[in-house]
Amino acid sequence: MTPQPQSHFYYSARLRLHYSHWPAPGKPPLLLIHGGEDHNRNWDRVVARLHPHFDIVAPDLRGHGESEWVNSGTYTITAFVLDIANLIEHLGWHHIRILSHSLGGAIALKYAGAFPEKVSRLIAIEGVGPSPKQEAERASRDTGDIFREWIAGTQVSARRQPVQYPSLEDATARMKKKNDHLDAALAEHLTRHSSRRLEDGSYTWKHDPMLRPHSAFDMTPEESRSLWRRTTCPVLLVRGEDSWAADPGKDGRAGHFQDATIVNIPDAGHWVHHDQLDAFMAIATPFLKDETPSET
Repeated sequence: MTPQPQSHFYYSARLRLHYSHWPAPGKPPLLLIHGGEDHNRNWDRVVARLHPHFDIVAPDLRGHGESEWVNSGTYTITAFVLDIANLIEHLGWHHIRILSHSLGGAIALKYAGAFPEKVSRLIAIEGVGPSPKQEAERASRDTGDIFREWIAGTQVSARRQPVQYPSLEDATARMKKKNDHLDAALAEHLTRHSSRRLEDGSYTWKHDPMLRPHSAFDMTPEESRSLWRRTTCPVLLVRGEDSWAADPGKDGRAGHFQDATIVNIPDAGHWVHHDQLDAFMAIATPFLKDETPSET
């Protein structure tokens, strides 16, 4: 039976950030990085499969879960990478494996490029970012229009009242609507850890509403690709075939890595590790353990 995680905090750029730790002394270190508007306990079912093999830590990114929000309300990919770098130093880890999803994947891939000597294996579930088509569409737009749109979106988010749900069941229904692959038990589990109960008995999400308007200007596509090219460890890029995300093997993004394998999992959307847990773990576990699958 998987033990309950230990709850810890550390500081990065003056923010008090939270992480969960499932200790396994003597086992290789494994870092799990969640996606946007999510939380570290979204990995619980994955942890149950991997804990026999790894010493596992899963942070709540800034603005998420039990971690502090940024006072300015502005979140950048570079700041997220800084937080991960500080967490790894805080843990005293030197040669790690990383499993990541979406925003977490983008963070992990940039960290691995900046510190290739630190990462031995990396899985990114739909974390490669915008497709070349999306990048071209953005590049064709006027910079002033992009900037004005981000400012307007940030202003709207700052003025919006947090959404409240009368009960945990209502919040769970919203979670299920966001991903119809979820079974009832997992939807309730994710909602319970994603939300907090207010004094009037209603529920609201833990994550900062200001996460929604993505920073208008952060790292350029070429800067991201430059970091990908610096990554020396084997990289597994996982995608759900029912997802909106483009295939990085078909559009050329995977070609920027020195050693990348692309896996598309049927009947799965953006949250592959929720939608097809068994199929995902059958691929992820031997990859993280650095095992060569036996031929059948």
